[in-house]
Amino acid sequence: MAEAVRARRGKGRSDDHRSGDRLFDRKLDHLPPEARWREWMHRVEATIFAASEPVTREVLARVVGKNCSIDLLIDDIREELHGRPYDLVAVAGGWKHLTRPAYADAIRAAVGGSGKTAGLTQLEVLVLMCIGYFQPITRAELSSFFGKEISRDFIGHLRGAGLIASGPRSPTAGAPYTYVTTKEFLLEFGLDTLRDLPDFEALEDAGLLSKDKLLTGDIMPDFSAGQ
Repeated sequence: MAEAVRARRGKGRSDDHRSGDRLFDRKLDHLPPEARWREWMHRVEATIFAASEPVTREVLARVVGKNCSIDLLIDDIREELHGRPYDLVAVAGGWKHLTRPAYADAIRAAVGGSGKTAGLTQLEVLVLMCIGYFQPITRAELSSFFGKEISRDFIGHLRGAGLIASGPRSPTAGAPYTYVTTKEFLLEFGLDTLRDLPDFEALEDAGLLSKDKLLTGDIMPDFSAGQ
């Protein structure tokens, strides 16, 4: 008897949720076009503002409907944010409110460093960069790049920060683990996808990175403080 009552109560809550979802007006056909668009903009911005993680296109479609252009809404919101110290940025497969780089020093002065990358050494950043460009990559290959051993503890630190994860086993002898970057890596470095990494040839042309130096372990003069 008690189980039947709980079942009916549970069913009622489920029905209420579905009913509430049906009652939520996404189309807003009763509003004039300009007012309808403005309300959609507000819904999108509020949803992104309230979220702790990047908000995907699929999530935003829940508040404006699948036939509404999310990209155009984002463009109009960003236009209104022009001149503000923050923006809506495409990152890690969704959109997120982020402060503009010009205010990084002011934020650090007020609250100190933020994010996982704030405490990374130069070597850790360079190892992450190599994994980003050459993934999946083994620890031995990373050690070869840098001309010194990249220890298991070193890799474990980057994994513990959520910036890398284990990839497929390498087809080389012993089938060692490979490593790949994560969604958290994209978020921390402000990238939407790995395609947004700076073009390797452009970095070489700018003198910021040399593949030959990577392969010979001559990328930086001193890593003594790296591990």
